[in-house]
Amino acid sequence: MKMYKKLVVALMLFVGSNVVLAQSGNDAEYVKVTNERAQKIVDVLKLQSQEDQLAVRDIIAEQYRSLSKIQEARDAKIAEVKKSVTDKEQQQKEVDKLNNDTDKKIMSLHKSYLKKLSKKLNNSQIVQVKDGMTYGVLPITVLGYNDMLPNLTNEQKKYIYDALVEAREHAMDGGSSKEKHAWFGKYKGRINNYLSKQGYDLNKESTDWHKRLEEREKNKK
Repeated sequence: MKMYKKLVVALMLFVGSNVVLAQSGNDAEYVKVTNERAQKIVDVLKLQSQEDQLAVRDIIAEQYRSLSKIQEARDAKIAEVKKSVTDKEQQQKEVDKLNNDTDKKIMSLHKSYLKKLSKKLNNSQIVQVKDGMTYGVLPITVLGYNDMLPNLTNEQKKYIYDALVEAREHAMDGGSSKEKHAWFGKYKGRINNYLSKQGYDLNKESTDWHKRLEEREKNKK
């Protein structure tokens, strides 16, 4: 049943709960929450050294808090612009500038974060961290596409995987579950457009696939 649910979720439009990571300041409770969230990711890595476990946990937790701080500052400034600037065109220009400035800060933080992780983890482990920060959507979605479309060529599989890797890079910087899933939804749309151009009728393929999944579940009982 778990595999069935994973496969169904993989091809659905990702919605996700709107659990916002940003909090007011780095109060003790929020530090505790981010440490616990980071620890769950570290547990999967099975690091032998307790010192390394703690160091990696702190790197991941600090990334959550740093992202929140940047995003909170942006949101506060945008709210102020919308209150103080009445001209809609000017308001949009200022909002766009704030978003662009924030994107640059997040990109810089993203690079710095990966550099810190690379000092403690190998490439495979860093991928596990990325998947942990994005709810494992990439491997689940790849599994779903491959199961729904068993005749995918190697080139098509590569396109799907590469697109989802790019989505994950953006999603891991998202400020909420909804934002993270939205990035995958955006790239999933690109993948579906690509597959349609490749000759796949995705509505029919999806219907047939769900029938196969249901049949598998019946056969297990």
